[in-house]
Amino acid sequence: MKVPEWVFDAVFYQIFPDRFANGDPGNDPPNVHPWGAPPDLYHFQGGDLRGILQKLDYLLDLGITAIYLNPIFLSPSTHRYNTTDYFRIDERLGSMQDFENLLAHAHRHGVRILLDGVFNHCGRGFFAFVDVLENQQHSAYRDWFHIYKFPVNAYSRGPARYEAWWGIKSLPKFNTDNPRVRAYLMNVARFWTEKGIDGWRLDVPNEIDDDAFWAEFRETVKQINPDAYLVGEIWEVNPRWVSEGHFDGLMNYPLREAILRFLNREMTATQFAGDVERVLHAYAPENRLAMYVPLGSHDTPRVMTVLGGHREAVKMAFALQFALPGAPAIYYGDEIGLPGEKDPDCRRAFPWDESFWDLDLRAWVKRLIQLRKAEVALRRGDFRFVSVEDSSRCCAFVRQHARERVLVVANAGAQDRTVGIRLEALGQVDRSAIRPLLGEAFNWWVDEDCLRVSLPPYGVFWAACPA
Repeated sequence: MKVPEWVFDAVFYQIFPDRFANGDPGNDPPNVHPWGAPPDLYHFQGGDLRGILQKLDYLLDLGITAIYLNPIFLSPSTHRYNTTDYFRIDERLGSMQDFENLLAHAHRHGVRILLDGVFNHCGRGFFAFVDVLENQQHSAYRDWFHIYKFPVNAYSRGPARYEAWWGIKSLPKFNTDNPRVRAYLMNVARFWTEKGIDGWRLDVPNEIDDDAFWAEFRETVKQINPDAYLVGEIWEVNPRWVSEGHFDGLMNYPLREAILRFLNREMTATQFAGDVERVLHAYAPENRLAMYVPLGSHDTPRVMTVLGGHREAVKMAFALQFALPGAPAIYYGDEIGLPGEKDPDCRRAFPWDESFWDLDLRAWVKRLIQLRKAEVALRRGDFRFVSVEDSSRCCAFVRQHARERVLVVANAGAQDRTVGIRLEALGQVDRSAIRPLLGEAFNWWVDEDCLRVSLPPYGVFWAACPA
């Protein structure tokens, strides 16, 4: 299985388009809410594709190399997971020309673009489902969906008479066993891949529980662009979904959960190490490096909120995210400390007034990105723990690529700690070449058989330890 190697080196940035930046107020709906208003399930705030293009310099300064966009196709909702037309940009986000301009400008700066592929279900306004509502059992498209009983009324109270995602009537489920439905969805994949996108994030792919469908989807995309990245929204550890007939990587929510539970004192260092090893070693090395590793997303409370506003814990979470295998992904605004409870609160508008930013946190994330780009071991290296201490809530692990090696030491406790790493656990080390990368101000030294470092609470130390 060939995985696109650019993903190993990528730093992703996820954007919820309606809430990132408003570049063209002329396409706002008449009932647009003020920018920064408390988000709800219904009201748009005016974010669009031109806004993303206008703020690309901000992203380039941060250091990101890939953007994952939540759905951008025509839809009546802010989240756009109820698609009305898969071949049309939602006018509230701009035009096809706006999309093409964003794609071209991003590519000129070496930034890749991923689209959200929602192929399990559509919206009630999708042409085939509208035909069912109009013509009922006489519709030529009745077999495009799973209809239990006629007449179908998608707006009445009570249970749906058709299969829908989680029973939500606004999200009728496609019948992907129907060859015409499959052909339509493959044409969608082909159309946007030929436009030049760099891959797809696939929404709830396990609900299209059909290996043949995903094998055809993969072949359709890869024939056009063999380097396109396919990442599946799978929330558990499941190697089935990374294979020749499926995806290159998954959204690694289990790794996110381990990091945040460790920092919230919901697990010991030993349990954290065990969970991390279980998650990472479930996959082949190339897929492990191609995982999309989030600390937050449009479906989760924000990291600042999960960690109770504890800034040092948030900084440590980012440091672990960037040091562990996989491509780190920043959910828009997390880098400036934007808080948010679960959906819809986690989908707040980005505050472009810098007085609302945690500038120290942004500088920290920017530095982590720079270090990851500079150290091949952090992007492509093997992984192993070299120290785990439950009593002190400290742990250490190594990323190694050929003769390059980065040691990561973390103190997730509330007290100062001195951690000793036996040199023999690191392998052959050139003591004179040990070089701090992160936490340079911490006291560290090498004695006869150990590298020792003194860490404050929630302190993280990275050091290059070449052979």
